[in-house]
Amino acid sequence: MSAASAATGGSSLRSWLLLAPLLVFLAAFFIVPLAQVAVMSVTEPEFGFGHYAEIVTDGFHLRVLGETFVTALVVSLCCLVLGFPLAYAMAAAPAGLAAAMMVVVTMSFWTSFLVRTYAWMVLLGNRGPVAQFVEWLGFATPELLFTRFSSTVAMTHILLPYMVLSLYGVLKRIEPSLPRSAASLGARPASVIRHVVLPLAAPGIANGLTLVFVLCLGFYVTPILLGSPREQMVAGVIGQQVEEFLAFGEASAMAMVLLASTLVVLGLYHRRFGLDRLWG
Repeated sequence: MSAASAATGGSSLRSWLLLAPLLVFLAAFFIVPLAQVAVMSVTEPEFGFGHYAEIVTDGFHLRVLGETFVTALVVSLCCLVLGFPLAYAMAAAPAGLAAAMMVVVTMSFWTSFLVRTYAWMVLLGNRGPVAQFVEWLGFATPELLFTRFSSTVAMTHILLPYMVLSLYGVLKRIEPSLPRSAASLGARPASVIRHVVLPLAAPGIANGLTLVFVLCLGFYVTPILLGSPREQMVAGVIGQQVEEFLAFGEASAMAMVLLASTLVVLGLYHRRFGLDRLWG
């Protein structure tokens, strides 16, 4: 064996030894539990694929899946509509102002989902600031809490920073001379955005939409505390099946369907852009 081959083999062995703790951690706390869920989905209470058949044929399960995907899509689009102007302003702002705006955007990461959810419960409550402002305008008190609207607003607020950060990284890399050149040739601001900025920002838009959509699919606390019991999401139904009915097989099957849906979305993104863009 040559010295070069021995050195390469030693380097490879050291790399695997360094990775060993991470691999053991992933196996113990991710792969093994996931395999257990997959097994329970076809063995509880007896072996078979009855739970999967029920999910794709039962009206309740189909409605829950549909509402989950619709809610995730609506939240993703809301985050895009709200996040793009903010990210564009951050990318065009001077360094100091952009840094201050970044602090404001990421400030929500400093508090937990639960705290932010309870904050929206106060804001949207029957005697909260929003309801009182509507009454001050002379309108009837709106029923905002425990509706799809309230859960959608809260999830949009929670996930908006992910969209802004995804867009900011792409918009910041756009050469400033390109929009200026288009404007100097007579293009209106709306045309510059539509024909110059948006095509160049397409990877960031896809990144943000995918990230927000996937995260929204698994939301649990916010839809339960703020949403309507008649408009449940998959994660809430899974928790209900386990906690109230001890239906581990059905809950496991729904979890696997949710995982498969997430993998399909990530696969479509990977085919077009590559997952390396999604993770930064």
